[in-house]
Amino acid sequence: MVYDAGGRSPAMAVDPSPERFRDLMLGDEPGLEEVMACVFGIQKHEVRTYRTLLDEPASTVEELAQELDRDRSNVNRSLSTLREKGLADRERRLLDGGGHVYQYAATPLEEARELMHQTLDEWAAYVHERIDEFGD
Repeated sequence: MVYDAGGRSPAMAVDPSPERFRDLMLGDEPGLEEVMACVFGIQKHEVRTYRTLLDEPASTVEELAQELDRDRSNVNRSLSTLREKGLADRERRLLDGGGHVYQYAATPLEEARELMHQTLDEWAAYVHERIDEFGD
């Protein structure tokens, strides 16, 4: 895992939203979309892109855009976000006729679960540190 200058994992580049945590706790048994969106600070359409990549590994932006019925530029932004959060990777594939295309794959769900735990633990540790500083 690569950490930023502050010692945080890529997923912690954006702190989880307290409002999203509150909504998550008040809801009835949240699903993967709600939990991932909350923990990673991403949009639900980005979670849908992640789930599609789980089902369709080695997809191109064009293939994902068709599958998700979204504009290619929007899919590209979703993929960039997922890569920043450590939830997707890309590989360059050379084309027989020349040129190349990027293929994307989701981080396996088990690794994503671990990343969610790690992100939440890091956030909780940060909050605990802040609490300990009160009154100093």
